Amino acid sequence: MGVINVLSKQVAELIAAGEVIERPGSVIKELVENAIDAGAKSITVEIQNGGVTFMRVTDDGIGIEREDVRNAFLRHATSKILKEDDLDSIATLGFRGEALASICAVSRVDILTKNVNEDEGTRYIIEGGEEKAFEPVGCPQGTTFVVRDLFYNVPARMKFLKKDVAESNNIASLMDRIALSHPEVSFTFIRDGKSMLKTSGNGDLYTAILQVFGKQFAVGLIETSYEYQGVKMHGYVSKPVSANRASRNMQVFFVNGRYVKTKTAMAALEQAYSGCIMSGKFPACVMNIEIDCSSLDVNVHPAKLEIRFTNEKPIYNCVYYGVKSAVMGYDTRNETAFESEPETQPVIKPAFIKPSLTGVQMNIPQQEEKEEYNIFEPETSGFSVFAEKEEKAEFPKAENIRTINLAEELKKSEPKETDFKVEEESSIDFFANIEEKEPEKEAEPEREPEAEKPVNYIGEAFRAYIIIEYDKDRLMFIDKHAAHERLIYEQLKRDNPSTSPQMLLEPITVTLDKEEYSTVLENKEAFMQAGFDIDDFGSGRIIIRSAPLLLEKLDITEAFMEISEYLQRHKKVILSEKMEWIYQNTACRAAIKAGNINKPEELIQLAVTLERNPDIKYCPHGRPVYFFMSRHEIEKNFKRI
Repeated sequence: MGVINVLSKQVAELIAAGEVIERPGSVIKELVENAIDAGAKSITVEIQNGGVTFMRVTDDGIGIEREDVRNAFLRHATSKILKEDDLDSIATLGFRGEALASICAVSRVDILTKNVNEDEGTRYIIEGGEEKAFEPVGCPQGTTFVVRDLFYNVPARMKFLKKDVAESNNIASLMDRIALSHPEVSFTFIRDGKSMLKTSGNGDLYTAILQVFGKQFAVGLIETSYEYQGVKMHGYVSKPVSANRASRNMQVFFVNGRYVKTKTAMAALEQAYSGCIMSGKFPACVMNIEIDCSSLDVNVHPAKLEIRFTNEKPIYNCVYYGVKSAVMGYDTRNETAFESEPETQPVIKPAFIKPSLTGVQMNIPQQEEKEEYNIFEPETSGFSVFAEKEEKAEFPKAENIRTINLAEELKKSEPKETDFKVEEESSIDFFANIEEKEPEKEAEPEREPEAEKPVNYIGEAFRAYIIIEYDKDRLMFIDKHAAHERLIYEQLKRDNPSTSPQMLLEPITVTLDKEEYSTVLENKEAFMQAGFDIDDFGSGRIIIRSAPLLLEKLDITEAFMEISEYLQRHKKVILSEKMEWIYQNTACRAAIKAGNINKPEELIQLAVTLERNPDIKYCPHGRPVYFFMSRHEIEKNFKRI
């Protein structure tokens, strides 16, 4: 007996439907794209319960003629292509003729449609692929689809759907991209009775960006337009100062009005920002690429998210040169504000390390953001607008560095005893948060001999490594960033940052991709424990009202986006592991950086604190905090032995 069976029509349709309809967002995508192909100027999408129980898509397109209504729900029935050669020049969003057949196979569908050339409309009801009603009805021109009870007859698929919030945000993200791809169409998105999106449809892309992502995101964009060997591109890219996102989620590309994921354009975009943004950060963009339909293949992905180009080089060059010219033409010098009187000393922010049983308070100054980060390289801009300030902040010369006994410095850690002072206009004291009484454990007999060991401060190498004469036979080299990072990390683990966050005088609004936005709302507890007080501002925007005390304002947004991106990629990670990563990220951002200019007193204090925490040997990422070099090894290199 043969083992190969021909599946029944019902089973075959369910299998085929599974390739096209994966979740409620798949239904919305297919119906909205059909509405755009039908010439609609206004499209309204309404969902309930994440689209699982109810979806409605209404458009004012040309409508479907009555004699074509039944045929539209047959598999491979389409008006977009007729013969084989038509596949080489597809200009419409839909063309396979599978969408409606797949939708009706796994749901209950009710359609109202009226063609522009007919006097009355048609109502057609079909459930699970079976016709239930077909009758004339009065309705306006256009088409309305109502889809209920998705996967009601496929329980195996139903149980793999995500929560209603996640499915709703997936549809919201889809609507954002479609609205941006066709700014000439007015889109309305209603979620559980609440209007979430409304675009004007005036044809202006910047207006659409403003209405979709909000003003906070739109003002950080610059326009770009370019043409190269028959390829045209137009859109908006983030200003170099705003190109600091932790992921590529806000890179939106369209090819001939179709949202796609193209590695070619993505690589060209990021290469154009080379030298203008920090490593590990990504620019944002909303970009439409126009190319001859015969030069690409859109029929390579079930959801049509990927395409193939016959020649990728013109695409790459067009995007690269267009973005590069826009980025280089953006002159940040016009936004530079010069002080009337030069600063004599950078303001020092308080550190978060409090007195502990084994350590002391340590305040390490941070460079201001503008000193640490220049948009253009020197050879590009021609001069550095901060050159004068950097020259004044030079590290003290070698002859001014004195040899200091570390044990003696331990006794001088009171604020009134230190030589280090902050400029009078600053209210921040280097030792401001040090308790007058040292922790009890520091008086334990077993710790006193070690604290009294004479250790002399020699200096700093490359503005990164502290050099200590640990004893008469060894030198100790300390990575100042790694050491400070680990001390902050230990403090965060010991003291919950949520108990002492800093309230922001001006709340920060962050625009996220809808999936990241959903992830943030699902992880409010983790953000609260990390010291972030956040509120939902709607439409993919989050308001940050408080943040960890250690973070400066310029770091808050970047840290928040990095955490959001991490949580999206690690949704199944337990809360304790999430908090471990968040503490590591916060500590890394708050710690002093290699290249920062620090006074000897500050570096001595760091060495003192490190000595009082002998268990600290590695930073949170596993890099060594210090190492020793013996006198024997040095003398051997000098051929003394």
